[in-house]
Amino acid sequence: MQYRQLGRSGLKVSELCLGTMNFGSRTSPQAAQDILSAAMEAGINFIDTANQYGGDSGVGTTETIIGQWLAQDPNRRHNAVIATKVHEPMSNGINDRGLSARHIQMACEASLKRLQVEHIDLYQMHHIDRTTPVDEIWQAMDRLYQQGKITYVGSSNFPGWAIAQANERAQSQQRLGLVSEQGLYNLLERRAELEVLPACREYGLGLIPWSPLAGGLLAAGSDVSGRRQAPAMQQARQAKAEQLQAFHNLCDDLREVPSNVALAWLLHQPGVTATIIGPGTIEQLQGVLEVPQLRLSQETLDKIDEIFPPCGAAPEAYAW
Repeated sequence: MQYRQLGRSGLKVSELCLGTMNFGSRTSPQAAQDILSAAMEAGINFIDTANQYGGDSGVGTTETIIGQWLAQDPNRRHNAVIATKVHEPMSNGINDRGLSARHIQMACEASLKRLQVEHIDLYQMHHIDRTTPVDEIWQAMDRLYQQGKITYVGSSNFPGWAIAQANERAQSQQRLGLVSEQGLYNLLERRAELEVLPACREYGLGLIPWSPLAGGLLAAGSDVSGRRQAPAMQQARQAKAEQLQAFHNLCDDLREVPSNVALAWLLHQPGVTATIIGPGTIEQLQGVLEVPQLRLSQETLDKIDEIFPPCGAAPEAYAW
């Protein structure tokens, strides 16, 4: 496994980040814990979750599964970099959501309890909250810092301007500010290149792409199950059929699995720290473990850009 620093922080995380959104919903607790163990044995030290994850099993279920796994062996917590998120509704309560100071404090306490840990390594704001002042958010995060309950703060699904706003305000108060942004970025969705990636590079955030395989569209073949067979996905596959076929042909020439090439491409992009993987089985996990060692030549990267044209960077992409 290869490791990179998380943005401008001194924290080192694996280039593959284990995403856990399906733990407790599509993946049973036991299967999830088996995947966690196999991932750690393979050198993956970066585990990403969110307080709302759990699906039909209920919000908080995923954190609870991870907490039970961590509690089985103290060395697991020592070696794992735990990232979770706050913002999404946790109940029907009007204040049980968002980024108010009250909710941040209460949500953090609840996550710590479910995860069975004393501190969260990376506490991420799951979405922007336009109704809460930035100063209030940083006040709440500072309190958690001082209480030893969080170590770093990250954002998720933030536009470039919000990354800039948050970090400018943090810097004016001599705070470290955001160290990472978890955002949508893959070969079929490259709009992050316009403003999010440039903002991350300017302010020293590490980008952590989610949905790196575009919901499975970039994986090999059409004989897939689950959500990949949903009507919307089938329509998207048909609409992108020419691009996807060209990409699969390129991967055949490289003698590499398309999904691994798509993941490796992300790790070749400046500003990307780690990419999220969401294996549902041990076999799926094992299939991506070689991605950090997969090196794409400049010729290959150029061919990929021909298939999936880059968006460029703002304002050059649309101003001149």
